[in-house]
Amino acid sequence: MLEVRSLSIHFHRYTRGLRRTVLTPVVDLYLKVSAGEVVAVVGSSGSGKSLLAHTVLGLLPSNAKVEGEIWFKGELLTPERQALARGRQIALIPQSVSFLDPLMRVGAQVRRAAQLSGKNRHSAAAQRAIFQRYQLPLEVERWYPFQLSGGMARRTLVSMAVVGEAELILADEPTPGLHPEVVRETLNHLRQLADEGRGVVLITHDIQAALQVADQIAVFYAGTTVEIAPVTAFSGKGEGLLHPYTQALWRSLPQNEFIPLPGMQPPPQDLPQGCLFAPRCPLATAECTAERPTMRAIAQNQVRCIHAQG
Repeated sequence: MLEVRSLSIHFHRYTRGLRRTVLTPVVDLYLKVSAGEVVAVVGSSGSGKSLLAHTVLGLLPSNAKVEGEIWFKGELLTPERQALARGRQIALIPQSVSFLDPLMRVGAQVRRAAQLSGKNRHSAAAQRAIFQRYQLPLEVERWYPFQLSGGMARRTLVSMAVVGEAELILADEPTPGLHPEVVRETLNHLRQLADEGRGVVLITHDIQAALQVADQIAVFYAGTTVEIAPVTAFSGKGEGLLHPYTQALWRSLPQNEFIPLPGMQPPPQDLPQGCLFAPRCPLATAECTAERPTMRAIAQNQVRCIHAQG
């Protein structure tokens, strides 16, 4: 349903003295999502997770230059096609509650999303049904965003995205701040949407939450995909994980060995020449720093490392 090929994003900006600089927060990124599948995207802050969602929808600012290709349902996703698909075939659950219109009642916003999708003529009934599913009281439909709690606002954003029955859902951190029961309901609903034939991209920092519903986990580092692995690989001591960063990320979790990874992710204005993880990698060699490795298939994994072995 969705395939991202060799995606790079450059931002041009001017600093003091009108010096023109270029930031590259996304480099040669790869991702593939099939119908009926939940692919979770994990990685540290600044690894390009949210930028991916905004790029798919064509929501980047004017100073962004995009290289590579994005394919949706077998067709190249051009800016014209993005405009037609946005909110209809492809829906976003945004990370920030500021996406809600502060001057519009929340019920009307959800009904408007249902109408714009073209698939829900009975928008009032659809809005009330989705509010009931996410435990939003009926009177909330008459409230404005400032009257909502943080959890209510996030549930409203989820409602707006799924009420239109989009074929591809991009869920950007949909669960922070929610009650554990609502977190489970939200994740289960995303799983249900995939089981009904939709594609779901779940962007999250919470690997454990992703493992509950995802089919595959895509691991981002410094704006690139370092590994895509089935959820079954994220078990034990990570023996099924092939990239050193993925292994370190798994071992750093409290329920595992809780081992911190020395060093920091490189900033987008100062990326190393070769492998982006090489400055922190215990396996790095001269070959790693000479050129950037490509993604290759090993068993059920896709991995970007010359040292990876099945």
